[in-house]
Amino acid sequence: MIPIRTSGQIEIMKEGGKRLGWVFGQVLAKVKPGIKLSELDQLAETLIKKQKGKPSFKMVKDYHWATCINVNQGVVHGIPGEYQLKNGDVVSLDMGMFYKGLHTDMARSIRMGSSEVNEFLETGKSVLGKAIKVARVGKRIGHISQMIESQIKKAGFSPVRALTGHGVGKKLHEEPQIPCFLKTEIKKTPLIKPGMSLAIEVIYTQGSPRLVLGEDNWTIETADGSLAGLFEDTVIVTKKKPLVLTFSGWTKGGEFGKIDR
Repeated sequence: MIPIRTSGQIEIMKEGGKRLGWVFGQVLAKVKPGIKLSELDQLAETLIKKQKGKPSFKMVKDYHWATCINVNQGVVHGIPGEYQLKNGDVVSLDMGMFYKGLHTDMARSIRMGSSEVNEFLETGKSVLGKAIKVARVGKRIGHISQMIESQIKKAGFSPVRALTGHGVGKKLHEEPQIPCFLKTEIKKTPLIKPGMSLAIEVIYTQGSPRLVLGEDNWTIETADGSLAGLFEDTVIVTKKKPLVLTFSGWTKGGEFGKIDR
């Protein structure tokens, strides 16, 4: 059964999403050539704890980091090790926070020091916005998947088929799964109802959508070495329009009101 959030849980997730958004912005601002992935991870953990939360990803069995940071061909689950970022790298930052018993989750991809692949990254950003707008009462999860698949393919890129967005709340990963492609008839996919909390993800590649597991047994990479992109927000379905909890207001300074800093 797909969980439906109570009004009290929604208020907690709104606050948790706001706090996660602020932390995410602070960490993303440090994504520059020369910094080690481990330094970004340490900063994320420090700030999440300062916001009275816990790193969601460290609650996953056998995963010991606060973030997943993927570089270039890395798609998801990248371990933030000692790699030093350099100009031209595509960096995907993925982070979750457990706040007062509920998780929120978000991700963004950026490229440093080059405009060469702006179209690739702008596509993911745009498609996430369009997919979120589809998350309305009366629609189905398949409508979200259909939007992601059609828009990514229209831009000439490949939606990843082996990974999905997901419900989020008491657990980091809940039902429903939200594929980046339409894998069955829309009418057979879950109905979208008020109170659903969804982590909508746009996961895509410049080349083949086929993936492989990296040598660290965590990082999932593109099989052909092509670039990957990852854009994600946590959304609550309301009777009106979808409410984005991890709103990327940090791009305009990261201010979200009176939260701990």
